[in-house]
Amino acid sequence: MSLANSSTVRSNQTGPHPALRAVVDRHLASSSNKPVAEHSREAFVRVQQRIGLDEQPLILDAGCGNGSSSVRLAQLHPEHLIVGVDKSTHRLQNALRNTTPSNCILIRAELEDFWRLAVTHHWRLATHLILYPNPWPKQRHLRRRWHGSAAFPLIPALGGALELRTNWHNYALEFAAALHYAGHACAVTPLSTVEPLTPFEAKYRASGHSLWRCRADFPVTHKG
Repeated sequence: MSLANSSTVRSNQTGPHPALRAVVDRHLASSSNKPVAEHSREAFVRVQQRIGLDEQPLILDAGCGNGSSSVRLAQLHPEHLIVGVDKSTHRLQNALRNTTPSNCILIRAELEDFWRLAVTHHWRLATHLILYPNPWPKQRHLRRRWHGSAAFPLIPALGGALELRTNWHNYALEFAAALHYAGHACAVTPLSTVEPLTPFEAKYRASGHSLWRCRADFPVTHKG
């Protein structure tokens, strides 16, 4: 099947959501009391034990899908420990059956849970990647996008260099606006890559989509 068959994102929004500022401000002023799922906690403990064995800088591949991006990151950055997190057993099952690089860990966990546990344990990331998250393009679904969710304040709290990639320009603009409301500088630019990091990135490029990245660097606020 050809890769060049992906439809562009369609939305009833014509620009950033008019309620974005209010939603972000509400989340910045409060904290989530949602219980952490037990499987997320168990996965985090396994990663935490591995981190305790060495001093490798951390790259978090948040929402890693089938894990191929995490494996590629491990190959590109052998001096780092790559942690790939996805909530889907189905997406990860093939990767978990195969041998991954020694500097790569793939785990199944709810991403919001994992972020919260990482913040609680004072993680300090070198790099934080959010690659092609579900855009939830309908206007009424703003709170399902990461920048509209209660998890959003956890993202800058982990520090490091953050990069979000998307094929929906509006998602990148909203994410950047949310960071701005939280007091963080960032930049949205077109993405031009020689080698795609994820299957989605390969499919979108083959289909002629414009790709976008939002980048930010967060100051050191604590040690990992």
